[in-house]
Amino acid sequence: MTELKGRHVLAITLGFFGIIIAVNLVMAVQAIRTFPGLEVANGYVASQTFDADRKAQLALGWTAVPEYQNGMLRLAVTDAEGLPAVVKSLDVLVGRTTEASDDQRPALTRVSGVWEAPLTLARGKWMLRIEAEAPDGTMFRQRLELFVTDQVQG
Repeated sequence: MTELKGRHVLAITLGFFGIIIAVNLVMAVQAIRTFPGLEVANGYVASQTFDADRKAQLALGWTAVPEYQNGMLRLAVTDAEGLPAVVKSLDVLVGRTTEASDDQRPALTRVSGVWEAPLTLARGKWMLRIEAEAPDGTMFRQRLELFVTDQVQG
């Protein structure tokens, strides 16, 4: 066995930290490439009307509940009395919370008071970003989680 000298210790230390830095760079590049991280284009502008928008949305009394079963996404949007809400327009983004590559915008149609669309979702955690407009122009925005488990077709 050879004697451990200063240059050996330096090489070991540089190699150790070099590997850590290389892994961190790879992880950072992957994180930036798969998830843009933007909620709004300009946070300051969005903050100017946040309180008024929130108050108007709460006054609607709407509730949104998603369900996914047998390849069908269903979204029940109800008013304060629990009846189907009158929705002028509806836009839903379905995607993973950590990356944008799986994002989908299903074409939802209203069937018996519930919005639904055929959709193929893999097992795991999904996010629904809902934007619905009331007849008076009030916007209802909500972000919901949806957990997809193994499905039994029947």
